[in-house]
Parts: sequence; structure tokens; C-alpha cells
Amino acid sequence: MQTSLLNKYCDARLPWYTIYPTVPDFSAIVGPKTCETWLRRLPPDEPVSLYIHVPFCRSICWYCGFPTSLTRSERPIRKYLAAVQDEIRLVAEQAPPALPVSDVHFGGGTPTTIAPTDFLALMELLRRCFAFSKSATIAIEIDPRACTAEMVETLEAAGVSRASIGVQSFDPVVQRAVNRVQSEVQTASVVESLRQHGISRINFDLLFGLPHQTVRSCVDSARTALAMRPDRLAVFGYAHVPSYMKRQRRIDETALPDNVARAEQAAAIADTLVSAGYRQIGLDHFALPNDELALAQKAGELRRNSLGYSADTCKTVIGLGPSAIGRLRDGYVQNEIATASYHQHIQAGRLATLKGYCLTAEDRLRAAIIERLMCDLQADVPAICAAYGFDPIPLLDSADRLGMLAEDGIVDIDEGFIRVKQEHRFVIRAVAAAFDTRLDRTPY
Repeated sequence: MQTSLLNKYCDARLPWYTIYPTVPDFSAIVGPKTCETWLRRLPPDEPVSLYIHVPFCRSICWYCGFPTSLTRSERPIRKYLAAVQDEIRLVAEQAPPALPVSDVHFGGGTPTTIAPTDFLALMELLRRCFAFSKSATIAIEIDPRACTAEMVETLEAAGVSRASIGVQSFDPVVQRAVNRVQSEVQTASVVESLRQHGISRINFDLLFGLPHQTVRSCVDSARTALAMRPDRLAVFGYAHVPSYMKRQRRIDETALPDNVARAEQAAAIADTLVSAGYRQIGLDHFALPNDELALAQKAGELRRNSLGYSADTCKTVIGLGPSAIGRLRDGYVQNEIATASYHQHIQAGRLATLKGYCLTAEDRLRAAIIERLMCDLQADVPAICAAYGFDPIPLLDSADRLGMLAEDGIVDIDEGFIRVKQEHRFVIRAVAAAFDTRLDRTPY
């Protein structure tokens, strides 16, 4: 891709469009009472997903953009567990009884900082408060540097079926530059242990655009990961926003690759993974052909939610824990981000909703178009508009960026059907942004 186009369209401030509208558009108008009302309106027989945010790590990676804090003590974790269990009960009281659950995801932070016995108790409570389907997928994010044999046995006992393992890079120089030193042996050992305990669906996270990364080091990391044959890999571009995430100020900005180098790294990783038999999924995921993501993409059912790409077809995601984002039928909600504020709400016997967004009919339409672009790299705008009861002409006419994208050869447009050219998939966010009416108010 030409350097001029990369510099024109690779804007770090563009949203990742995991949801639309994006979090900067959330407001305190949507609070605990609104969330209660929305929970009560949920269809009693429609399966939901649960997301549980665990905001603790044993060491802090400087690149991380998620709300998490360092703890070497058990006390904050126990306090958190008491609060999140109370939140689960509060949510279950408001939602329809025996609400069916088909997917659970423990994210963070590092969910495996929870002690094994406490994790089992947490899962037991979730199963008591909700009606888990027999085929429910339970997934957890793991830091292999701090995952014990006892914890792996616990995950098996709890019914966990998928593990997402943070890798980022196997290059020691890069690891030291971002404060995440993790050996290949550590990672491989945890992968093998998980598989021995029946947790066979393994995801890896890799990053490009980190300090001191090169095309060679990215390809080497990808090949090292391939030797462990994960089912999926998420290959994210590092987003350097030190004004927003203070921990990123520890990173040497002079060692960060520019847009052209980042694009070369992303393309090299993609080529390596595709050559090894993985299917490219949307912007930044790769999956073996028999994985749920690949099958969902093939069937045109790939979804995008606050965790990224998903085969989960649930319309509702209930977020639990500090900073967790939920997607209800009426709109989005986000919990208090600071753990102290979160605890205060829960201890007072109310939901911890900090802010949210009430969706309009036009928001739903734009979200549907953006989701298809991000998932399929194409969108039949007239067909989507027809499904939502809108005229496509004003929508397409108001998307000023589309003409520029077409002139620059990024997209082809045929009677409202937008297709992103394969070689330009890495600027798909710029295409999705053409349908984002709030973009100028997004601070990052």
C-alpha cells in the first residue's frame, strides 16, 4: 500500500468499532435505574452472554490499554470477589428469572489472579443465578507467567472450554521494552497443560507496532506461536495513547515503528499465518478452518462486540465487574471504572452503572453497516437500510468520506454495495468511519 495512503488513512485516533456508538459517546444520563429497567425488559427465553472483568494483574505491561491495577496481595481480590458476587445477585434479581446463558468470558486484567477455590465458588454462583445451556462456552484470558497447575485443574473443573493466552511478542528485546518478559517455554508449558485438561480451544494474542519490533521479529514470533498450533490468533496493532494511559509513558516513543513499518509488520504476520493454513477473519483475527470464527465468517454470521470478533450470536451481553461494558436491547451500559466507586455502588445495594447510551433507530442502522464492514470487508448498504426501514440514498450521500475512499482506490462502490479491496483491509476502520456521525467528537 502506498505510503501516502497509509499516512492518510492510518489514524490512531479512529475507533476500533467493536461497538457503535463508541464509549466516548456514553453519558451519565444512563445510570443504575436505567440499567435496571433495561434488564427487566430482556426477553426471558433469549440467550445472553456474560462478561466478567477482573481488574488485577501481578505485573503491569506498559502497552496495556485496559483498566487494570497491580496487586501482590490477596485482599483487594477478595474484596472485588465479594462485590462482583453481590453484583451478580443484583443483576439476576432485575433480569427475568433463569435467564439462559450461552457464553461466558472472563477478561481483565488477569482473571487467573483469582484463587482456585474462589473461582469455583464464582462459577457456582453464576450457574445458580442463570440457566447455563449444556453447550455454553466458558472462556478465560490467561497470563502464562502466573498460571499454576492447580489453576488449570480448576478451570477444567469449572467447565472452561476456551483459553485466550497473552503472548504479544516472543522477542526478548521487545518484551523488555514493554515490561512483559515471557519465555516460549512458559507459554508452551501452559498450552500443553490446558490441552491435557480438556481445554483444547486455544487463542493467542500477538501485537505489532511495539517498540523495537521489526518485520523479522514479528514473523519469528508468529512462527513460534504456530509451532503451538492455537485455534485462533488475534493480531492487534499497538495503540500508543500515553495521554489516556499513563503506563504507556514508560515506552520509548523513538523506538516505535511508523505507519509504513506497522503496515509491513501486519502484512508479514498475516502472510505467515495464512500460509500456515489459517483463515483471515475481518481486520485482525486468524482462525483454523474448523474454528467457530472461520465457520461464522463463511456463513456470513460473524459478529463484532466489545471483545472483538465473535461467533456468539447473542444480542445481549451483560457486563460484570469494574469498567465492564454491557450491550442490552435498549442500549449500552458501562460500570464504574474505579474499583472504589464500583464497591460503593454495590455495597449500597444498587447496580454500578456509571454511564451508557440509549440507541436510536439510526444508531442501530449505522451499527449494522459498520459491523458488516468490519466483519466482511463489505456491506450491502441498500439491503441493510431496507431491513431497518431507511432510505439508503440520504445515508450514502451524507457519507462524505466514501467518495474520497473510492477515488483513492480503497473501496469499490456499486449501487450502494461497498467492497473494501483485499490489499487495503488494514485501513478498514477508515471505511467504517464514513458512517460514524460522531467521529469528530471522539477524543482518541
